[in-house]
Amino acid sequence: MKYDEFLARVRERGEYASQDEALTITREVLAVLAQRITPGEAEDLASQLPGPLQRALTSADHKQPEKFGIEEFHRRVAERTGARPRTAPWDAGAVLTTVADAVSGGELNQVISQLPSSYAVLFGKADLAD
Repeated sequence: MKYDEFLARVRERGEYASQDEALTITREVLAVLAQRITPGEAEDLASQLPGPLQRALTSADHKQPEKFGIEEFHRRVAERTGARPRTAPWDAGAVLTTVADAVSGGELNQVISQLPSSYAVLFGKADLAD
């Protein structure tokens, strides 16, 4: 998927006012995701995303993934985007369902396998959640 198409999908799904807002939300959600998965997996995922978005996943400065649940994921997204905590699931879902559309099924499975099952819904895979 090309960069402009990716951001257009995020903008539509998130109902954002502009492409710039969609880009900001995308970068911040990917940065939080990068904290939760292994650095190697973050690099693998980044390799399947449009070039300008890859840095959000690969610039994280950690050796091991942090262990936190979906509520903390949402809190971190809200903190990074300056949004209310209640809108963070919406923001995360807009970005991560687009990620699910943009990457191979195998790569998506690798990412989801590193996360608690409750995260699957964020990627549009509610059937994989508890």
